[in-house]
Amino acid sequence: MLYRKITKRIEEYLSSGSDRMLLIDGARQIGKSYIIRWVGQKMFANYIEINMEEDKLGDRIFAEAKTTDDFYLALSVVAGEKMKDKATTLVFIDEIQAYDHLLTLVKFLMKEGRFTYIASGSLLGVALKNTQSVPVGSLDIEHMYPMDFEEFLYANGVGEVAIGKMRDSFNKQEALSDAMHSKMQDLFKKYILVGGLPKAVETFVETRNIVEFRSIQREVHDLYGIDASKYEEEHNRKLKIRRIFDMIPSNLENKKKRVVIRDIEDKNWKRTDDYLDEFEYLISSGVALEVKAISKPSYPLSQNSGKNLLKLYLNDVGILSGLFYKNNIKAVMSDIKSINLGSVYETVVAQELKAHGYELYYYDNKKSGEVDFLIDDADNLSNIPLEVKSGKDYTVHSALDKFLSISEYNIKRAYVLSNEQRVYTADGITYIPIYYVMFFENVSNVVERFLD
Repeated sequence: MLYRKITKRIEEYLSSGSDRMLLIDGARQIGKSYIIRWVGQKMFANYIEINMEEDKLGDRIFAEAKTTDDFYLALSVVAGEKMKDKATTLVFIDEIQAYDHLLTLVKFLMKEGRFTYIASGSLLGVALKNTQSVPVGSLDIEHMYPMDFEEFLYANGVGEVAIGKMRDSFNKQEALSDAMHSKMQDLFKKYILVGGLPKAVETFVETRNIVEFRSIQREVHDLYGIDASKYEEEHNRKLKIRRIFDMIPSNLENKKKRVVIRDIEDKNWKRTDDYLDEFEYLISSGVALEVKAISKPSYPLSQNSGKNLLKLYLNDVGILSGLFYKNNIKAVMSDIKSINLGSVYETVVAQELKAHGYELYYYDNKKSGEVDFLIDDADNLSNIPLEVKSGKDYTVHSALDKFLSISEYNIKRAYVLSNEQRVYTADGITYIPIYYVMFFENVSNVVERFLD
């Protein structure tokens, strides 16, 4: 059983008797169903699971379940003997977005309170946009991501005590010992190879066979592409989702890393607005992480962002490293000067920050240049710039220096993340090992609630 942080959230919800339905949202193959099933079967004597995507492709028992009575009748067809009471019966609605009417029905199911419910899904942003009656006040959405680096450490035998001591060192802005730093660097590089797909992590832990976990990563990447193509066909529109998805790795190899709109269809007259549906699909499905451009930051960053100059990162660094380096581990594990690891290091940081509750932004200014990431600094009502360095020249960062020289930005903290062991501050910039990104956490942005 792989440790997942979201387990605690699910357990708390299922113990609370809440009148809201918890919906775990995220990309396919990241372990949503597995962890809900594991917790649900442990806590409830009567566990019922229905996958609505499978139902839609099969018997379509729930296709016309548009009232609670209809839903209960359909449920009784598949699990009538387990339908007891709220205290002992959990109904897990997997892939709830397959039927728009079920999202509308959430409000009434929760109001009647006949059973305990939990749901999972993907493309929730798109599904709720197309839902006639959004279940206001009845739904909590928790976003789930591939396993982060801390979860990867647990899977590889690093214990809670060791991680707690590292967290203390981070909070005190202290470096780890030589031996511990070497261990974390080794595991961090292996995380770049393996990524956070649970099946890939499990395979790595059990076999250490790169051929096997690369095969899993390719299958999931192909699945994401097939899903995109399928979505295009189902909506009978000339969307370019698959094209944009396939472009992400090559975009990340470019100096700017942003989506080049004219390259999508080789049409110079096209603009970002022409592809908003495509971007929404990729982001809402969880297969891509968006990083929005900010030219003049203020707090909060969301007030100053737009869709222009968008960067897209793959949701899993293991998939990306597999696309780039195939089965060659030297590219990542050895310091080969000819290999630029910038894009995979940035992908790790984007993946970690997103999993820890941050919205992602980067600084883009014609005069000052680009800074890799900006995150909100609620303590100082300002922003924190982050620069990611994969090479030995980690102290060279002209764009960050120019950014910090602009007094009106009121920047109180700035970080450079690199392979350097030392932790120190110079000229307003704190230099930390890149693995310390696992301790950045935005606790104020974890749960999305649908309220009036």
